[in-house]
Amino acid sequence: MATPTPTVTPRQSTPTAAVASSGGGTVFVPTPAFRNFVNQITDNVRNGLSHRRPWPELVARSAISKPDSFSDATLRIRKNYAYFRTNYHILAAAVIGISLLSNPFTLFLLAGLLAGWLFLYVFRPADQPLVLFGRQFSDIEILAGLVVSTLFVVFLTSVGSVLVSGLFVSVAVVCVHAAFRVPEDFYFDEQAPAGGGIISMLTGSAATAAAAAPSSAATRV
Repeated sequence: MATPTPTVTPRQSTPTAAVASSGGGTVFVPTPAFRNFVNQITDNVRNGLSHRRPWPELVARSAISKPDSFSDATLRIRKNYAYFRTNYHILAAAVIGISLLSNPFTLFLLAGLLAGWLFLYVFRPADQPLVLFGRQFSDIEILAGLVVSTLFVVFLTSVGSVLVSGLFVSVAVVCVHAAFRVPEDFYFDEQAPAGGGIISMLTGSAATAAAAAPSSAATRV
């Protein structure tokens, strides 16, 4: 008597999801696009930091002097920014970070807004609909909700004022230092760091990762 061959059910391919069930609960599972985004941010920041100039050179007291005129100050700012570009970006990021840390509620709102854009729109697979309270939301509805939430958080809360004030303070600090720092002759023998520093590298990483996501903003609308 022949043993019956068990029927094998073909395994269906499941889309990469941002959540998975575990013991009756729901846990976050990073998608490949999200991991790629984090890896690119880490690699580019590390590469950008490698281009920074020595901090003692930035704060050398012997190189500090009052500019002779406004045009001299403008020239110093242009030369020093080209040379200390990465250092100035780090300094600006530190000032803005301190401004956010001094306002925990603002930091919480900004982090929540960023998480909403990343996990509800950018890295959410196109074939995985968003269902809340028994209702399925379309991509247009999700995008509209995120845009309205962004406008509300930026213009109707303290987020916008904290970011703008931090940006103004960081620009003022950089301009004052660059105007009083005497440029050295060897500045012109070295090229500026490629890619424009930390900020441009972060934005470049975000754009590249978003393009590599399962569904970009262009294909959703």
